[in-house]
Amino acid sequence: MPNTSIEIGLDIFEKNWPNRLKGARAGLLVHPASVNRRLEHAINLFLKSRKLELKALFGPQHGIRGETQDNMVEWEGFHDPQTNLPVYSLYGHARRPTPEMLKDIDAMVIDVQDVGSRYYTFIWTMELCMQACHDNGKSVIVLDRPNPLGGAITEGPVLDMAYASFVGQRLLPIRHGMTIGEVGSYLRNEFYASLDFHVIPMQGWRRGMWFDQTGLPWVMPSPNMPTLDTAIVYPGMCLVEGTNLSEGRGTTRPFEIFGAPFIEPEVMIKKLKELKLAGIVFRPMYFQPTFQKYAGELCGGAQIHVADRNKFKPFKTAVAVLRTVYDLYPKSFKWKQPPYEYEKEKMPIDILSGTDKLRKDIENGEKIEKMEEWWKEQCLHFQKNVRKRFLMYA
Repeated sequence: MPNTSIEIGLDIFEKNWPNRLKGARAGLLVHPASVNRRLEHAINLFLKSRKLELKALFGPQHGIRGETQDNMVEWEGFHDPQTNLPVYSLYGHARRPTPEMLKDIDAMVIDVQDVGSRYYTFIWTMELCMQACHDNGKSVIVLDRPNPLGGAITEGPVLDMAYASFVGQRLLPIRHGMTIGEVGSYLRNEFYASLDFHVIPMQGWRRGMWFDQTGLPWVMPSPNMPTLDTAIVYPGMCLVEGTNLSEGRGTTRPFEIFGAPFIEPEVMIKKLKELKLAGIVFRPMYFQPTFQKYAGELCGGAQIHVADRNKFKPFKTAVAVLRTVYDLYPKSFKWKQPPYEYEKEKMPIDILSGTDKLRKDIENGEKIEKMEEWWKEQCLHFQKNVRKRFLMYA
């Protein structure tokens, strides 16, 4: 049964607002999913609040309104006629707030819905806001929200800092199993110890909860994250962006659907079935993307149907897909070349996985189980030595 008693940070920010910041001039980092259970947006709630004075709005990748469709599609700030407030883009000429953007505020409030994957850029926009506030003597308040995938499972490589980028700025596994408030606490304590930093935690959320068990409405945090089903496969299938395969952008099921004109669905799925991957069924299909890779072309591929989300390993599954297509179609399969997410030299697949080891293992024909051993070891080390210190919920 969905839980109706969970209160997110936005529900209780007034009750838990830091005393020393009462009456503070605030900036607010938000996007379309910055809503409460009644679908009231944070901007409207902050405008009515007597605890603070809302002075500026900030937006991450895809825009404050979710209007920019793709990666590397920048947007610039504007004056919002509805609120009479400046709107600053943190995915345009600046990704870190400038001193000019911060001059009229005392505190930056962050209320964005993350999806629990290291390469989803909102947590890194949060870090750049923390960095700027640290350097300019401003406070940061994070309104916590659920990790849609729950907070119990981690998977995938921990970032090698030689491959740091806007899809991974700090040590985290790809499926990190933390809320945005917990990630913020980790970043603050490890890198910005003197920052005046606050998290307004949720009430009633537990680590084992998937988003559909919270009773909260799903609002697309970005244009290609339409459902919880998308978020469940995303920690793996985002890797497809680092190849010449379509990751399903331009269809109604991005990241669940994948393929290319050169793929024969039945041949590929027969190979994938031999790997006995847990919790999923691959359904052979053809599709025609309306935009992005292979727009207007017929692609062969598959849709991932998750039968048991607790057993399903999205990262391992995606690696199996890439390895299988690489082996079946060596002349047609290609790694995408830079630039990708502001990285102009390193391979997109390497910055997505946070290492060049994954690509090299696939190229060298390494077995999937053998590959999984090294990233499981990295995850376990991170959990024991870092992550457990910042977990806020039972």
